Amino acid sequence: MTGRGSSGTRLFVLDTNVLMHDPTAIFRFQEHDLYLPMAVLEELDAAKKGLSEVARNVRQASRFLDDLLRDVDKRGIDRGIPLPAPSNGAAPQAPGGGRLFFQTRALPTLLPEGLPGNRPDNTILGTALALQKDHPERRVTLVSKDINLRIKAAVVGVHAEDYYEDRVLDDVGLLYSGTAALPADFWERHGREMESWQEEGRTFYRVRGPLVASWHCSQGLYMDGDRPFEALVREHDANSAVLELVYDYRSPRHTVWGIHARNREQNFALNLLMDPAIDFVTLLGAAGTGKTLLALATGLTQTLEDNRYREIIMTRVTVPVGGDIGFLPGTEEEKMTPWMGALMDNLEVLTKSDVAGDWGRAATNDLLRNRIKIRSVSF
Repeated sequence: MTGRGSSGTRLFVLDTNVLMHDPTAIFRFQEHDLYLPMAVLEELDAAKKGLSEVARNVRQASRFLDDLLRDVDKRGIDRGIPLPAPSNGAAPQAPGGGRLFFQTRALPTLLPEGLPGNRPDNTILGTALALQKDHPERRVTLVSKDINLRIKAAVVGVHAEDYYEDRVLDDVGLLYSGTAALPADFWERHGREMESWQEEGRTFYRVRGPLVASWHCSQGLYMDGDRPFEALVREHDANSAVLELVYDYRSPRHTVWGIHARNREQNFALNLLMDPAIDFVTLLGAAGTGKTLLALATGLTQTLEDNRYREIIMTRVTVPVGGDIGFLPGTEEEKMTPWMGALMDNLEVLTKSDVAGDWGRAATNDLLRNRIKIRSVSF
């Protein structure tokens, strides 16, 4: 392996779980070099059998490596195989700048005493440690999805990083939030030509001004302060927008199946979910922010109380653990049971009542079973 420290490129040592997680990882390090320890190849070989997602990723990674090694002799492997640039998840063709190195010789063991070197993780760590000593002019980085391996790397003095390149967006903050804050001078700049009216108990505003061009339909707009304001964009064109004041579902008087909003975002979500004119609503947020609970509450209200819909269809993406869903015994609903735990827990919260007793709960559950269907998107 030849050094390329003068070019400023880094040397990344890949852990096996990176390729198990994303088989295209070898093409995602731009101009930097990659190093695959022999222990990684052994682990890939051991994990290639099966129908799981991991096994499929391993087989795809092996195919990529086989394509790269085609028509390359031993001397070319020692010099490093030029890596192409990524292209839509398939084996890329355009030059990318970096090189792929394989472990072709035994490296000295530099691990601390008491840390066994016969375990694959420790072997990979020892390889990174040896490369760091052999190439002091380069920055050697161990890339692993295993947090414990990264901790051990830090202990022995090897720089380690998690693998993030499989994310759709590098910065989650770039995702559309669905809401926007209005500036403090909004009324002064936009209130002069504003029109307002009421229709079926709802209040609407037609707004013109410089901010209108940046809004989107169904976007939530708000203003804090002495005169708080919350509205949804109902109509929008290049010159004007129609805003509708939202219901305040934070008030105990305005509940949806016994649920009320606890913050502004939940209030906007309930207004959108309860609007029959909106056919599709996506909710994005961290675990525990009420996405499933709000969706189920609005679904139950509009199906069982308002009779807008005949039934509720509940589904989740079935990430296989072992065999795919088709290999599981039972009906479609029984096959989906392992993935529906969170939905069923929220449904139990919404239907739990101590007033009607056991008989009332049993009657409610029978009614829900007839109106709620569990389906798989891939069945």
